[in-house]
Amino acid sequence: MSFDGLRVLSLESRRAVEIETLIRNQHGIPLVAPSMREVPLNHNPQALAFAEQLLRSEFDMVILLTGVGAKYLNQVMESRWPAGAFADALRKVSVVVRGPKPMAVMREWGVPVAAMAPEPNTWREVLAVIPSCAGKRIAVQEFGRSSLELLGALTERGAIVMPVPVYQWDLPADLDPLREAARRLAAGELEVLLLTSGVQIEHLLRIAADLGLEEAVRSQLKHMVVASIGPATSEALADLGIVPDFEPSHPKMGLLVREAAAEARRILQSKQ
Repeated sequence: MSFDGLRVLSLESRRAVEIETLIRNQHGIPLVAPSMREVPLNHNPQALAFAEQLLRSEFDMVILLTGVGAKYLNQVMESRWPAGAFADALRKVSVVVRGPKPMAVMREWGVPVAAMAPEPNTWREVLAVIPSCAGKRIAVQEFGRSSLELLGALTERGAIVMPVPVYQWDLPADLDPLREAARRLAAGELEVLLLTSGVQIEHLLRIAADLGLEEAVRSQLKHMVVASIGPATSEALADLGIVPDFEPSHPKMGLLVREAAAEARRILQSKQ
């Protein structure tokens, strides 16, 4: 089965062209409105403090949550230390990664990885692959927002934890597509919403509120198919009072589109 002409909204940014193609391949009518951009923290004393402590061998473990964040930390270190210093230092500690993207970066750098969190790659899976952390000094590379649940769980288990923020999420430079998406959604012109991050819906609601349309957007979401890529995004939606209708069998963008296409008509009929 396919979307069969349903109008599908995606708020994807970095892979906007790819998801538009995927939606078209499933016979959906795509509206892709980039909703976020990664903004490095230009003045980042925490990252520099982390680098200094890492070079002094003051950590037992480093947890890398994103490939982009790992590369940014490398850039920070190369601004003060020789190229390769970050990878060399990581080889002297236990490295844990959250999924395949930071794993790919570690392979590229030749850094051994002690453990990789399995799907769906939430903080719970990260915690599960760490057998013991009592008394260990652990640095956690964050992304966008602080992973308070992971930091709290590690601390409760007796670890000495240092969060390392490396970038944050901001609204895109061009807000017109997101404004158009909010207007069309509020007007009931869309049937499916595909989400790959909780920040996407936060930014959509923020723009909708600026336009005086948040209540209308929230109302229309109840009549649409809201598809979440996985548990982390679903939890973020729940925090905003939005219940997703669907998660794919694995948290992959291609599966999100394909499996949502197969289920969309059935879900819409159940809401009539």
